[in-house]
Amino acid sequence: MVLVRLLVLSLFHMSLGGSQPTQSSQQASSPPHPAGQQSPLGTSNLSFPWSRLRLPRYIIPLHYHLLLHPNLTTLSFTGSVQIQIDVQNNTNWVVLHSKGLQISKAAIVDQNFAHLSDQVLPVLHNPSHEQIGIFSPRVLSSGQKYFLYLEFGAELSEGFYGFYKSTYRTSTGETRTLASTHFEPTSARMAFPCFDEPSFKANFSIRIRRSPEYISLSNMPVVETFEVNAGVLEDQFDASVKMSTYLVAFVICDFKYVTATTSSGVQVSIYASPEKWPQTHYALEVAVKMLDFYEEYFNIHYPLPKQGTLCLVFLLLLCQIPLFPPFTFSPLTCVFPLSDLIAIPDFESGAMENWGLTTYRETSLLFDPLTSSISDKLWVTMVIGHELAHQWFGNLVTMEWWNDIWLNEGFARYMEYISVEATYPDLKVEEYLLQTCFSAVGHDSLNSSRPISSPAENPTQIKQMFDTVSYDKGACVLHMLRHFLTDDVFQRGIVRYLRKYSYRNAHNQDLWDSLANTCSEEDFMSGKHCYSSSQASKNAYLFAGEHMDLTAMMNTWILQKGIPLVTVTRKGPHLLLRQDRFLRTVLPSDRLWSTLQQGFLWHIPLTYKTDASSTIHRHLMTTPTDSIHIGEEVSWVKVNTDMTGYYVVHYEDGGWDEMTKLLRENHTALSYKDRTHLIHNAFQLVTAGHLSLDKGLDLIGYLQLETHTVPLLEGIGYLETFYRMTEKRNEFDVISNLGMYILRFFRAVIDRQTWSDRGSVSERRLRSEVLSLACHLKDPPCLERARESFKDWLQSNGTLNLPTDVAVTVFSVGAQDDHGWVSLLHTYNMSLSEAQKSKILFALTCSRDTNKLHRLLELGLEGKVIRSQDLSSVILMVARNPRGYRLAWNFVKKNWDTLVQKFQLGSFCIRNILIGTTGQFSSPEELTEVQHFFESIKEQASQLRAAQVALDNVQKNVRWFQRNLETLRNWLNKQLQ
Repeated sequence: MVLVRLLVLSLFHMSLGGSQPTQSSQQASSPPHPAGQQSPLGTSNLSFPWSRLRLPRYIIPLHYHLLLHPNLTTLSFTGSVQIQIDVQNNTNWVVLHSKGLQISKAAIVDQNFAHLSDQVLPVLHNPSHEQIGIFSPRVLSSGQKYFLYLEFGAELSEGFYGFYKSTYRTSTGETRTLASTHFEPTSARMAFPCFDEPSFKANFSIRIRRSPEYISLSNMPVVETFEVNAGVLEDQFDASVKMSTYLVAFVICDFKYVTATTSSGVQVSIYASPEKWPQTHYALEVAVKMLDFYEEYFNIHYPLPKQGTLCLVFLLLLCQIPLFPPFTFSPLTCVFPLSDLIAIPDFESGAMENWGLTTYRETSLLFDPLTSSISDKLWVTMVIGHELAHQWFGNLVTMEWWNDIWLNEGFARYMEYISVEATYPDLKVEEYLLQTCFSAVGHDSLNSSRPISSPAENPTQIKQMFDTVSYDKGACVLHMLRHFLTDDVFQRGIVRYLRKYSYRNAHNQDLWDSLANTCSEEDFMSGKHCYSSSQASKNAYLFAGEHMDLTAMMNTWILQKGIPLVTVTRKGPHLLLRQDRFLRTVLPSDRLWSTLQQGFLWHIPLTYKTDASSTIHRHLMTTPTDSIHIGEEVSWVKVNTDMTGYYVVHYEDGGWDEMTKLLRENHTALSYKDRTHLIHNAFQLVTAGHLSLDKGLDLIGYLQLETHTVPLLEGIGYLETFYRMTEKRNEFDVISNLGMYILRFFRAVIDRQTWSDRGSVSERRLRSEVLSLACHLKDPPCLERARESFKDWLQSNGTLNLPTDVAVTVFSVGAQDDHGWVSLLHTYNMSLSEAQKSKILFALTCSRDTNKLHRLLELGLEGKVIRSQDLSSVILMVARNPRGYRLAWNFVKKNWDTLVQKFQLGSFCIRNILIGTTGQFSSPEELTEVQHFFESIKEQASQLRAAQVALDNVQKNVRWFQRNLETLRNWLNKQLQ
């Protein structure tokens, strides 16, 4: 075959030119040392040369040669790094990042490996900026390349960032240690000195020394392993492609793996601790399918070629090509791609997209068919889809700076839905996208929200960019844009973006230009099917008969915070439209309202549907008010069809009454997404003061007719939220009546649920939610069945596998007595299934015994029985308990300094703890208490956007009760007469 023969010929030429190591690679194996060991240059007359947080641009790293030797007994590591640098301006200084590293030696050599000084160079530290400066007495000349050599050491980190220690326990009780990395966003500098900013892309050649009982993994495969001395092996990994420092990764462990190959030849391996190895098979299946899908969707092969040694003779034999003397061949390195996924026992986030070595929390990668529910399966599938999407979005093309992290995370979050829908349609992932957008709306409708693209300079500010806005709002804005441009235009645009900026960094504008098919004159002249330069300057796109400016449109969504409220009024044949900023913390009657509305305007791609036709109508709204001609014969209009647009809709002048009537008389005239969207919008408008609570409650009165899971769960979810809020307020009559109403109204739904794992994904999801709520509301049949199942489970000594979809409910009921609680804690401590452990942990936090809840919090703080990675979840779950929400808040206040030390100030764990615990409060006294706490930690709170979000949330809750409690009480009394 022609292709095979071409491949063989190319390999032959590679073998002739690649058998001898280069001078650079020889130098890397023998780090440079000064000829004479003299005293270092003095530092007394030197001051740190750089005052900014961002590194200077006059030194560019090209290639890192990194050697690391971790000691898993002493829990420390030593290392050296040789960085090839390109000097842009004459200078005596090299400034780069380092945090917590002891630098023992520094040297600079030129391209001929001649030392610039015969003395050890001085290293100055600026700890506040996490930077070091190396002084060269000889000027580094512009346009020249040099090698910076540093030796260093440090302790393995105790937290979840940098190069850190992790442990796991075997079934025999033995504790084993491993070392892993997590560098995003600014922690590579904790493992080795580096230029730790995303735009400083470079190649990395990594070597790791280890004991023989361990393996080491990194972004690239091992090309050679040799013995350094007795009991120490060194793995040399192949050189990487150009990438940012935050994507570098290495793990030293004793794990096992499973392997398979994609249709294009990518070798995929899943690693886990030896006893959890059987739980890796589903992840392997998912990863293979996902990589196949992404290669086709992006029309770009998996962009990280890894290499392994393959004998050319063997390849030629495979190709049936005879060998003739006098030709002989030595082993040759042939390029083939690998993708490794590994479950780390201690891991703060869900997963990390390190190029070629994605790391995961065990619950995000491992799937046990006996204990993992359908929700667990969906979670594992989506997380793998997210991280593998990053291999293109984020790794191949990286945002220029952290202010645009949404270009990584918003895309990866959205690609979760596109990829899972394509590869696992039975999981019905499209039903979950609405919840992602609802979550974004909830955050974005607070005044404390931020624009998707926001300034972020120091590490604390950067960590806070990994939030609901970057992930969820970013995904929903992309969803709106995809439907606006059409699937085909959107897909071709992002392929254009990925191809043009491969192995480079990009800005928002680069994405808009790619989507609008505009480009530079150079691109146009090279024949890349771009517009002419004059057309490119207009950045025009034809939509619904109108020319629109894509950049101008998208800037209204990316560069300003908040979400628009589109108010719709019917006037004869016209639909009158008005856009305002949607806020849930300020009422239109408040004095602040007009101030907070000033300057906000969006370009909104409106869609709407009427009873007059099945057509989805489109209209671009770019002004504060607008109107659309719909005709006299139309009886109803539903705006924002299937919630493809990121905006809230309010129907004025009896419009909500029309929607309520439509749902009761003919709810199937609307799609399940439209029905869910109406329920969500109605109760959001109630909170914002635009709609009375009884109108929202009347709207969901149709739910007894509803058969689709998603709108059912949306309506039930709001009623459960009201119940749990009033539960913490001790409004006993409202609690009693609301619980009675829910059980009566949804009796038929509850009764038709089976205690099994049968049915579709949607049916199983509904079963889990409905039975959990019914037992929480003390429904006698539910409690009786749950107690019976728990008794059977106890008597089996834990060998009985409960139906996974109802296991949480059974465990939660069983945890209410002392024996059940203690038995569950014992099983939690011994279980090898993280899916089962997470269900048990939730159940343990449902206890009504505050001593038990306090014990769980202390166990989480201790970090042995309950890992530190799960502490924030324990706090939130205890706070959800009406007996524990004050306990959780007091625990946070008492242990605040310890929590910040464990999780770092700007981390999502600290954000979730603050917002999650305070979000349970709804009285003016509690609002004052939260304000006083933030005053007591003023220096830290001033750096945290989460502090203002927490205050906004409590204020929202306070006002909700002030406006709606009596309405709810009266409405319930009327319903139960």
